[in-house]
Amino acid sequence: MANIQFRKAQASDLPAIVAMLADDPLGAAREDASLPLAQGYLDAFNAIDADPNQLLAVAVDGAEVIGTLQITFLAGISRKGGWRGQIEAVRVASGRRSDGIGKKMFEWAIEECRARGCGLVQLTTDKGRADAHRFYEGLGFTASHIGYKKSL
Repeated sequence: MANIQFRKAQASDLPAIVAMLADDPLGAAREDASLPLAQGYLDAFNAIDADPNQLLAVAVDGAEVIGTLQITFLAGISRKGGWRGQIEAVRVASGRRSDGIGKKMFEWAIEECRARGCGLVQLTTDKGRADAHRFYEGLGFTASHIGYKKSL
């Protein structure tokens, strides 16, 4: 665990990131990790990479990408004009789960939010992910809101 580092994702990390997103009961139905990657993944990466209020990050152990998450930094008028960090698309490589990597990723992400002046960190999670709910609560998050989504 001592060799794990966190950094901004690079285009060369994209196949590993998409593979982690697909290696999940929900992601398996909505992601496609086959190579070459679909153009939409490349377009999304380029848009995220160009936006200063987006941070697609990876956890690496040596040269191996073992985790990923995305932080969106949101300006808002509420909370006296405070910024918030939205953490999404959190995944740890299947062979590395339950090693404490997810906790380290969140500690790192929360510090990134703090360094950007965020006064709040938020996330959403699927209702069916009971293990994730326990994990987030263990990190001090509270299920204070109900979220809604609509596919377009």
